[in-house]
Amino acid sequence: MTVAGVRFRNPVLLASGILDETGASMRRVWELGAGGVVTKSVGLEPRAGHPNPTVVEVGCGLLNAMGLPNPGFEEYRREVEEAVSAGAPVVLSIFGSSPEEFARLAEMAAGLGVVALELNMSCPHASGYGLEVGSDPAMVEEVVRAVRGVSGLPVFVKLSPHLSDLRPFVSAVESAGGDGFVAINTLRGMAIDVETGFPVLGNRVGGYSGPGIKPVGVRFVYELRRLSHLPVVGVGGVLTGRDALEYMMAGASLVQVGTAVYYRGPGAPGMVAEEMGELLDRLGYGGVGEVVGLAHRRGGEGAGGVLSDAGESGGGGV
Repeated sequence: MTVAGVRFRNPVLLASGILDETGASMRRVWELGAGGVVTKSVGLEPRAGHPNPTVVEVGCGLLNAMGLPNPGFEEYRREVEEAVSAGAPVVLSIFGSSPEEFARLAEMAAGLGVVALELNMSCPHASGYGLEVGSDPAMVEEVVRAVRGVSGLPVFVKLSPHLSDLRPFVSAVESAGGDGFVAINTLRGMAIDVETGFPVLGNRVGGYSGPGIKPVGVRFVYELRRLSHLPVVGVGGVLTGRDALEYMMAGASLVQVGTAVYYRGPGAPGMVAEEMGELLDRLGYGGVGEVVGLAHRRGGEGAGGVLSDAGESGGGGV
């Protein structure tokens, strides 16, 4: 599967944020059948992240408030190098508070052997980073332009599901020379211990992931596909091959698997890829390429109450 000039073994990748803290764990997921791996999000300087508890299982998924903990780029470099040495296509996820920080990280990534950059502009629980940067289309354009100015690697922008109108963000990424989108990141959520009345997470508010967010992600990918010619990577609630195929039909060229690793183990991406292949065979398709964007060809504009224009709905919408 080739996307933005990058060849992946199959279209199911490990998502950023789970089992990608070390080169050994990324290598293991690759050996178990993933099409590629995305690193944890890394910044210029070390970050401790939020205090515990940082993760709790809730209905239909997980709630986490990690706070972008990482050892800083220079320390994390060796983990990336180990994953690359295993032969895995490695996408480097980076975050920053300014275009200059993103550009510096992109420069530092030169020679690492990673195949693409994923710009985390959507983390919902890290002050000064993520969504706080990625909620302004002008800032998004500045960041992508800055990264594009110093790096020849494909640049994918990871967007938040909390964006109400995608059009200015699509325009920003396209104008700045971005190569694609990743959608979606987690949704803001909260859990409270009813026995004590205390918020469960140390940060109180976290990001909700897992099967419960899949309909939001599928809708988001569908909209991006209608608005842009750039490839889209679908992520959010992919537990099975059927889930992955749904994202592909919405318009995703690749999918990422994260919370499924919690439920199915480190082999989850490979399992999802195998299941999707079996389902494609059973349904009579010759390959993934035949189904990417199929819902657009089958459903038509505005059919069945889906969004007839970005941010407008014929049947209630999300």
